[in-house]
Amino acid sequence: MNFIEEKILEKGNLDKLKLRFPPEPNGAILNDGRAVGGLHLGHAKSICLNFGLAEKYNAPCVLRFDDTNPSTEKTEFVNSMIDDVKWLGFTPSEVRFTSDYFSFLYDCAVTLIKKGLAYVDDSTSEEIARLKGTPTIPGMNSPFRSRSVEENLDLFERMRLGEFSEGSRILRAKIDMHSPNMILRDPVLYRIITTPHHRTGDLWKIYPMYDFAHPLSDYIEGITDSLCTNEFEVHRPLYMWVLENCDLSNPLPEETEFARLNIDWTVMSKRKLKRLVEEGHVSGWDDPRMPTISGLRRRGFTPTSIRDFCDRISVTKRESVVSYSLLEECLRGELNKSANRLMGVFDPIKLVITNWNSGVEMVSIENNPEDETSGFREVPFSGELWIEREDFREEANAKYHRLKLGGEVRLKGAYVVKANEVIKDSNGEIIEVRCTYDPVSKSGMTLDRKIKGTIHWVSCESGVRMKVNEYDRLFTTSEPDKGEEGFIFFLNPNSLVVNEVAVFEPEVKNCKSGVPVQMMRNGYYVLDLDGNSFNRTVSLKEGWVG
Repeated sequence: MNFIEEKILEKGNLDKLKLRFPPEPNGAILNDGRAVGGLHLGHAKSICLNFGLAEKYNAPCVLRFDDTNPSTEKTEFVNSMIDDVKWLGFTPSEVRFTSDYFSFLYDCAVTLIKKGLAYVDDSTSEEIARLKGTPTIPGMNSPFRSRSVEENLDLFERMRLGEFSEGSRILRAKIDMHSPNMILRDPVLYRIITTPHHRTGDLWKIYPMYDFAHPLSDYIEGITDSLCTNEFEVHRPLYMWVLENCDLSNPLPEETEFARLNIDWTVMSKRKLKRLVEEGHVSGWDDPRMPTISGLRRRGFTPTSIRDFCDRISVTKRESVVSYSLLEECLRGELNKSANRLMGVFDPIKLVITNWNSGVEMVSIENNPEDETSGFREVPFSGELWIEREDFREEANAKYHRLKLGGEVRLKGAYVVKANEVIKDSNGEIIEVRCTYDPVSKSGMTLDRKIKGTIHWVSCESGVRMKVNEYDRLFTTSEPDKGEEGFIFFLNPNSLVVNEVAVFEPEVKNCKSGVPVQMMRNGYYVLDLDGNSFNRTVSLKEGWVG
C-alpha cells in the first residue's frame, strides 16, 4: 500500500471515489505529415496507479484527453493512447475530453471577470515575461490590469468571436504579482489560437490553459482525487484558487502529488522523445528502442511485465532513478514461465555428420521445460546442421563444455556427436566441422558415459533464414540527460545491429507477431509487425557492457 492509497482510505467515502488519467493527445508530426505518438513508461506508472486503485476499490476511472491546444493535437494521437491504455489491460469507465467542457470553462472565466479576478491583457509575451519578475524579484502589474469589468467582458467575448489575431490578447487571472510562487503571478487563463480543433473545428477561437482547464474538468467529472507528479505541486495553489473562486457548489477534488518515473539509460521527456522521432534518430514512436508503450510492445514486452514493474517501484514522494534492469527482470520472470522455446542459430557454422545415412529424422523437443502442459514439437534432424560458431573450438580447456576437436557434445533432443576434423577457407576461418554421431545416444536412451554439454542446432535442409534486429540500449550512458553535450550526444551508434545470417527451425513459421519466444541460449525474441523479422526483446540473463 502506498501513501496515496493510505490517504484515500483515511478520508473514507470509498463509495464516492472517482479517479482519472488525463493525457494531452499530442505526439510527433513527421515530414510526410503522419502523426505518430502515444504514451510512455512514465504515463504507464500513472495509468497503473489510477486505474489500479479504481479496480481495487471498484471505483470509476475516467480517461480524459486534455485537448486544449489544437496546434499540437490530432485524433490519431487520441486513438493511439486509447489503444495503449487498453493494451495495458485497463478499461476506462468513460472516455472524455476537456473540449466537452469548453462552454462550462468559458462561463467560469466570465465569472472570474465579473468578480474582478481576471482581465484581458494586450501585452506581448516579451513584456509579460519582463514584468513577471524572478523567483527573488517581485513582478510588476501589467498596465492593463486595471481595466474595468465591463471592458474585460467585452474584450473576452470579442476574443471568443475571433475578432483579434493570434497572440494579440490573453486572459489572465488577477492574483498577486508579488507572490513568492511565480505560478500565482497573474497566470494566463486563455489564449487565442486560430488552428481548427480536432473535435470542435472552428467553433472556438480561444482555448483555456492547462492550469485553468484541469481543475475545472476534474470538478465537472466529479473526480475526488487528482493524482499528479511532483512538478505540479507548485501549481496546486492555483488549482485550488480556480476551484474556490468560480462559485462552484459541489464538493471539490483534492490534488496529491507523487514522484515521476525516472529510468536510467533512457530519457522520459515527451519533448525529447519527439525530437528523437522528428530528427530520424529512431524509426518512429514505436521504435523498439523507445520507452514508449507502443515501442515496448513491439520490442516484446507484455502488459503483465509493465504492470509488475509499476507495482514493484511503488508510488512515493521522493524522486529517484529506477534501474531499467528491473523492467527487464520483470519480463524475464514472466517469459521464463510462459514463452515457448525455439532453436535459432545466429552466427552459423556448418556441422557435417559423416556417418549419418538416415536422411531426415524427426526428433521430439519440449516446448517449454517450465510448463509441463506446453507439450512437445517434432523438429527435423539431418546429417548437415547449423550450430553456433561460439559452440565450437579447435582447442579448449576442461571448463569448455561445448564441442571441440576430439570432444563430444549432445545435440539438443537428438544425438551425441564427436568432432573429428575442420575445413577452413583461404583465410583460415573454419567453415565446416566434421563429426560422427553415436547411434545409441539419442535423447531418452541410456548412455554409458556422461556428456557435460548440450548445444542447439538447426537442420541445413529445413532451416528458415530470417532477419534479426538486435536491439540494445539507445544511449551509451546511464544518465543521458547529464552533461553539457545534451542527450543526443550520447546516442548509441550500435543500438541496432541487423543480423541477416540467422537461421531457425521450421516451427518459426508458426510464430505470431507480439508473442515472444525464447531462442535457446540466445535470449527472448518477438516477431516484428512486418512478420518477416525478429526483434530482440531481452537477454536470458541480466548483463550489458556499455
